[in-house]
Amino acid sequence: MQRDNDDEAWRAIVENFGERADLDPEPPAAEPVAEPLPEPQQEPQPGPEAAGAAGWDEGYPDADWTTDRFVPPPPPPLPTTSPDRTVAWAGLFGGPAILLVCLVLGVELPALVAYLLVAAFVGGFLYLVVQMPRGPRDPDDDGAVV
Repeated sequence: MQRDNDDEAWRAIVENFGERADLDPEPPAAEPVAEPLPEPQQEPQPGPEAAGAAGWDEGYPDADWTTDRFVPPPPPPLPTTSPDRTVAWAGLFGGPAILLVCLVLGVELPALVAYLLVAAFVGGFLYLVVQMPRGPRDPDDDGAVV
């Protein structure tokens, strides 16, 4: 019944909003369309060089701005991991992924294989945690500074 109260409240707001505009009973007559005026011709204005002002490249008289471009150096090679860390990452993500795929597809795994996949997950996780650096960070390292 709340809906009825809302409708009544809105009707009261609309009725008491203010003066109503008087609308003409007949639509206004169409006004004739005026032709657009031609745009005046503009004379080219002299640039800053003609007025004797210094241009933006006056400080670099020998620079050839059409060919001189910044070419970044080649990127460093991608870092590689040791084989034991690669196996740990494969166990961390591979074990649960294989179990999930087998569960979704309804493939029955032998109990030993399922236990080995769980052990690969736990072993990979523990190996990566143990291999984490334990020492404090360099006090002069500000992290990523732009």
